[in-house]
Amino acid sequence: MFVYVLRSEIDQRLYVGMSSDVEKRLKGHNAGRTKSTKGYKPWKLIHKEAFPDRAAARRGELYLKSGYGKQ
Repeated sequence: MFVYVLRSEIDQRLYVGMSSDVEKRLKGHNAGRTKSTKGYKPWKLIHKEAFPDRAAARRGELYLKSGYGKQ
């Protein structure tokens, strides 16, 4: 499982998510299949981190969404 960070090439906003197939997920974001990111495409992958399981990935995702993780 991976946690990933995308940057919008429109306004530089960041999106943090998790997926087992980041490349496929990025294609979905750029195709407009995700409601929360549709208006800010195209997206560029700027960070990807592997985790041993879904629970660990979720903790990593929450950390990156926190104030400390955003720094």
